Amino acid sequence: MAYSNPRAGFLTDDFLLQSKYAKILYHEFAKEQPIIDYHNHLSPAQISSNHKFENLSQIWLAGDHYKWRAMRTLGIDEHYITGGASDEEKFTQWAKAVPFTLRNPLYHWSQLELKRYFGIDELLCEANAAEIYQTCNAQLSQESFSTQGLLAQMKVTTVCTTDDPIDSLEHHMDFHKKSNANLEMYPAFRPDKSFAVENPPAYVTYLGKLGEASGITIRDFDTLISALKNRVDYFHQRGCRVADHGLEQLYFFSTDPYAMDQLIKDLIAGKTLTTEMVEYFKFKVLTELSKMYHSKGWVQQYHLGALRNTNHRMLSTLGPDTGFDSIGDFDQAMALSKFLNHLDSTDQLTKTILYNLNPRDNEVMATMVGNFNDGSTKGKIQFGSGWWYLDQKDGMEKQINTLSNMGMISCFIGMLTDSRSFLSFPRHEYFRRILCNLFGKDVENGELPWDEKWLGDIISGICYGNANEYFDFSPKNYNY
Repeated sequence: MAYSNPRAGFLTDDFLLQSKYAKILYHEFAKEQPIIDYHNHLSPAQISSNHKFENLSQIWLAGDHYKWRAMRTLGIDEHYITGGASDEEKFTQWAKAVPFTLRNPLYHWSQLELKRYFGIDELLCEANAAEIYQTCNAQLSQESFSTQGLLAQMKVTTVCTTDDPIDSLEHHMDFHKKSNANLEMYPAFRPDKSFAVENPPAYVTYLGKLGEASGITIRDFDTLISALKNRVDYFHQRGCRVADHGLEQLYFFSTDPYAMDQLIKDLIAGKTLTTEMVEYFKFKVLTELSKMYHSKGWVQQYHLGALRNTNHRMLSTLGPDTGFDSIGDFDQAMALSKFLNHLDSTDQLTKTILYNLNPRDNEVMATMVGNFNDGSTKGKIQFGSGWWYLDQKDGMEKQINTLSNMGMISCFIGMLTDSRSFLSFPRHEYFRRILCNLFGKDVENGELPWDEKWLGDIISGICYGNANEYFDFSPKNYNY
């Protein structure tokens, strides 16, 4: 099936590149750089087994709450989103929605993904949905469309999945026993459930699982921390060098208003903690975790500012992570500063990446990272790329410009997908085009000199080299 682009001038080789300088920087220095995707939610089992998807809906729509939100907004029934409709029916409804996502990043991403992976230039809509669905499905049976094949298509060299402390990491171990010369997969430690004490019954159930995984009966604070340390050691031996945390905000207490042992006893007894008790509990656990990360030389990531599960009716029907979260307006600066300073005061602040979801906090994050860059490591504390709702052209430009104005863009470790989809890697291309366009615009405006090698080296660093230097990823770290 041959396709031609019915929209002349759209999604060309120079898409988003608005000057000759931007085009040179992208095509000569950014385009062919490999990808280190140091934070995503891909399935380790599917990577290890080199899974092939049966159809385009399974690989493209399943789990994608970005698309789900758009479809609901357009009045598409839940039956065709997360419900019992057939995969082809769900795809048809998505194809029907795509033309109406214009000016949302979903429009660009969807067309880029069809073009980069499947070679389809035609713009997806209801009229061509059936033909495109069948064309893509036929390609999905090829070896280059297995999970590892898809990653290879995008020149992905490293992926870090997101893994709970209780995870056995069996799929990571299985992957590393095989020959995967062009791809490395490492776990990332995500201990959010270890301090999620808002729901005592759920938390006590989790403590039992954590105790079983670590071989330690958790009955007080010391045993909780010992269990977590056991799991940090376990993850470290299997190549983990990154931890990640999703929080509304960080917390700090200069005194100890509560006894942690008593709080754990209260939780085990089913008692609900006050808001201050919850915040104190999180502070104490996160402090100990952060010290563990420092001792291991890990990078810690903090994703701050999401207001999650706002629609309780849909939460009870569909569960979490189904598209009912938004930007929150939490105070960030004071407690974040004191938390980082608390660790730095004993020289136990490890390499750290801060992500904000509320764009009002861009300047807070960009200036905060400078407070704790101490000269020991290039870019030790990072202002992370535009995250979630800020993972779009305007959000990326604002993050890049703010970091440039108030920090060191030349030290930036660049983009990540934060995605559950194996078709999401053109987001790195999207970021790279936006980055090169901003640099090119500065040259065109006379705000930067045109030194091709100098600027090209900086662009290459942001796209790949800085992350490659920043993270200690290596097969030599992997012990069975």
